Amino acid sequence: MKANEAAFLELIKKSPQFSIPIYQRTYSWTEKECRQLWDDILRTGERDDIPSHFVGSIVYITKSAHETILSPSSLLVIDGQQRLATLTLLVTALAKYLNTFPETEREPIEGFSPNKLRAYYLVNREEEGEKHYKLILTQTDKESLIALLSGKEPPRDRSVRIEENYALFEEWIAAEKKRLAVICRGIAKLMVVEVALDRTQDNPQLIFESMNSTGKELGQADLIRNFILMGLEQRLQTELYEKYWRPMEVDFGQEAYSSHFDAFMRHYLTVKTGEIPRQGEVYEAFKQYAHSNGIVQQGIGRLIEDIRLYARFFCAMAFDAEKDPDLRRAFHDLKELKVDVAYPFLLALYARYREGLLPKKDFLELILILESYVFRRAVCSIPTNSHNKTFATFTASMKELEPDRLFESLKAKFLLLPSYRRFPNDDEFRRDLQTRDLYNFRNRSYWLRKMENHERKEHVNTEEYTIEHIMPQNENLSAEWRTDLGAEWERVHEELLHTLGNLTLTGYNSEYRDRPFRKKRDMDGGFKDSPLRLNKGLGALEKWDENAIRQRAENLSGMALEIWKKPPLPKETLDFYRSATARRASYTIDDHPYLSSKSGKGHSKTRALFEILRREILSLDPCVNEEFLKTYVAYKAETNFVDIVPQAKGLRLALNMPFSEISDPRSLCKDVRGLGRWGNGDVEVFLSSEDEVPYVMSLVRQSFERQMGNGETE
Repeated sequence: MKANEAAFLELIKKSPQFSIPIYQRTYSWTEKECRQLWDDILRTGERDDIPSHFVGSIVYITKSAHETILSPSSLLVIDGQQRLATLTLLVTALAKYLNTFPETEREPIEGFSPNKLRAYYLVNREEEGEKHYKLILTQTDKESLIALLSGKEPPRDRSVRIEENYALFEEWIAAEKKRLAVICRGIAKLMVVEVALDRTQDNPQLIFESMNSTGKELGQADLIRNFILMGLEQRLQTELYEKYWRPMEVDFGQEAYSSHFDAFMRHYLTVKTGEIPRQGEVYEAFKQYAHSNGIVQQGIGRLIEDIRLYARFFCAMAFDAEKDPDLRRAFHDLKELKVDVAYPFLLALYARYREGLLPKKDFLELILILESYVFRRAVCSIPTNSHNKTFATFTASMKELEPDRLFESLKAKFLLLPSYRRFPNDDEFRRDLQTRDLYNFRNRSYWLRKMENHERKEHVNTEEYTIEHIMPQNENLSAEWRTDLGAEWERVHEELLHTLGNLTLTGYNSEYRDRPFRKKRDMDGGFKDSPLRLNKGLGALEKWDENAIRQRAENLSGMALEIWKKPPLPKETLDFYRSATARRASYTIDDHPYLSSKSGKGHSKTRALFEILRREILSLDPCVNEEFLKTYVAYKAETNFVDIVPQAKGLRLALNMPFSEISDPRSLCKDVRGLGRWGNGDVEVFLSSEDEVPYVMSLVRQSFERQMGNGETE
């Protein structure tokens, strides 16, 4: 590896061509990054005391093992594409603008005439075809840049970033027409670190990872793509990219690929591993997954093919690309609720559906159950910080469920969710739906659309209507309104203004204004004439008061129970699943010699200490389950968060969390990674007396809260 400091322009001038490999991400700089570079150029160009400005590194491979395919004169760029492409756009825009001046005024400083800019930094005049250009980008970017440099018509599938950023530079250069010399001096002062790699001696993948270890320049999905493709033989690399990865980029689209693909890969890994990778650590989780169970050894082709399959599922759900109209509508409704953490569960369901293991009607009903679960909880103001763990657990459990009982098992899981992960019952949902503020509700347009179109064959586009407060928002109500509302009109207005009973849709919002109810009812386009179902019955009322508002809320909440249903399941079936865990457990407390009342060893101290601790652990939350195993006692919420190994002199606890995350002021915990102890987790603590229980419980609580999300939202 050779590294040198170099003037950016000189590096481009001396190099016949820079080529971006097909596995690299597409050009992705936005106005923000372009503006930063532009401001740096102006600042550097106008100040003599600033000799240069460093803009990063350009890393390329000098020798290719496949020179029959890739020209040996072309330098394969593995880092620096964004800088090269942006400077090329800037120089192109500058050359075009200078060409508009009289010939004697086209060179603000030496070397910056339009002809020199083009000959030195944009094209190779004596070459033809792709060799004619100094920079060859990848896929859509390549065609758009070549069209720009050659003056040809842009391709049909245009690069949004290429076109937008070129237009920005055109605009900014024209706005600084009196400072063209400053712009040229600033560009001339740009410096880079030029890093030349020899493929026969250097490992491009390791160097690439180290230069992008912070994850700030490349997204996690970009690192994954390069990990998969970078080390392959050129022919196979091209084949896999064009067959699998490029179609994914096309399905996502230019904008959505950069903003959603990282999230998709996180969902994919959750499905495959049962664990949710941390934000920013998706690449590391993917490498671990790829190297586990011989996945890489089985062939990169199978891995990328599987990713492509799940990406197709994701796009069908997230981008309204599903061809089946019933499923497409269900996915769209769920997407409006913005419950992205459910995607791993949905991906796993979609895979079963496509494999023929889950009938469409069951798949559709599970989507509707999920929608009801999320919406009911939102209405009942139940925090969402447990959603990610709940759906990850659902996803992991599907691997163990029998295909013929998958549908029934998942319904039971929804219904048996405890405590703050519960599925709100009809009474709770109906009560809160009638009384909470639904006007300032995040999903306002969603619930209005769903209620208006319930059981309609011809759906109404509710986006064409506006929300209407039947009782006006204005606090200074007219005398007629006060009379209708009665002596406690202020209380009624404050309590019921934004609630279900007082909200509807109308196309005549500006005409209604603060008019009395009877005028809203009888005017042209009023409630009597309204074709909307939400306005049904309003035309028959004589006045709008507290009773009318509450009665309408009661009626609409009854309809809501039909829209957002809680899945029915016979009691005996539910009891069967409720007791399933107990049936699976083949051990009891008496199987542990230091806890058993039958033991002749008389370990009463250990048993007494265990009873105190188990009572504290089980009181953490109703969702906590206790399970006696052969060598330890497990306590689970989503999964094990603490395991207790009874011993002669006390209790050894295994906390299922990284040792680096435990807060232990007394330093009682031990790091037991790789020691082969019974129990789950990296943290071990020993409990020998009742006095230590409060402190040890503070450690146990950390493991429990970490598993429950500890405030992490979706």
